[in-house]
Amino acid sequence: MSSGSNIRRYLMTGVSYMIPFVTAGGILIALGFMISGDPTGFTGLGVQNALDGTDASGASLDPRVRIGAFFFGLAMAPWGFLLPALAGYIAYAIADRPGLVPGFAAGAVAGSIGSGFLGAMVGGLVAGYIANWISTWNVPAAVRSIMPIVVNPLISVIVTLAVMYFGVKNIVTPLNKGANNWLQSLGGGSAILLGVVIGLMMAFDMGGPVNKVAYTFGVAGLTAAGTSTTGAGLTHMAAVMAAGMTPPLGLALATVVRKSLFTDAERENGKAAWVLGASFITEGAIPFAAADPARVIPSIMVGSAVTGGLVEAFGNTLRAPHGGIAVFPLVGGVGTYVLAIVIGTVITAAAVVVAKGIGAKAAA
Repeated sequence: MSSGSNIRRYLMTGVSYMIPFVTAGGILIALGFMISGDPTGFTGLGVQNALDGTDASGASLDPRVRIGAFFFGLAMAPWGFLLPALAGYIAYAIADRPGLVPGFAAGAVAGSIGSGFLGAMVGGLVAGYIANWISTWNVPAAVRSIMPIVVNPLISVIVTLAVMYFGVKNIVTPLNKGANNWLQSLGGGSAILLGVVIGLMMAFDMGGPVNKVAYTFGVAGLTAAGTSTTGAGLTHMAAVMAAGMTPPLGLALATVVRKSLFTDAERENGKAAWVLGASFITEGAIPFAAADPARVIPSIMVGSAVTGGLVEAFGNTLRAPHGGIAVFPLVGGVGTYVLAIVIGTVITAAAVVVAKGIGAKAAA
């Protein structure tokens, strides 16, 4: 297996372990918004406020706001592990258990230095390779027993975090901020163009670094919106989620429309892709893209680009960072939002069928 394939496998391992944290945190946030009814003010409250029934000033909370704040506060626990879990399990895929400590540490630092998902991915790779290298050291028998519990964690953490603070902070963090600033500048010119770019990025690597830059941009807009129920930031988040749902949904539809173009394993993956797509787990498209990247990736990018552009054109908004159809009650203009996703799904399926059909004829 090539080094590029290995790196992709390591990254996808980290993403697959991170997804449950995203899902749990995203759905809890969505429940908080749904139950509270009016989100104004409750996002700044913690679990303890909800349990006490008072806000920071000691004023009593409305029961619905109290319950909403409770769920929102709970969400912050799994949400805080997104970057550590991503980096930790990338390192785990490379070095097995010795990679976990430096990997989780790299993910935590990636958040503190502002390098985001891209920095966590780089940190996870660095941690994994360092820990794996240390594991190969030929040491005296007296030291061998403490290698996995003392020597390896200590040295790998020191080296990995040195790379994070002196390398990633000065290289990846500016790149991450630059990409976000570029996306923001697009929004100032043409919202539809921004939606198209968001869609292309979400589908390009299906959970990889490019996808995560777009996702981070959406979450940043959601955070900047604060307790507002309208605004460009909420529309960007809506575009991110819709564009991330269409790749697996479109591929699932394609396996139903033209079964003969797919293997038995792909048709089985198509059944799971319905659920994954509906849950905003873009990684559901990865098995199809891995098997036929030249035809699948351009096809899903077209569908996601159309969806992102339509969401921006319709002005839909979203108050939650994840959740798929579970958070549709929080979508502004849910009818046109569903329409944008359906159109993108159909376009994705059609593009995949045409591309694979052309390939099948060429092979024949």
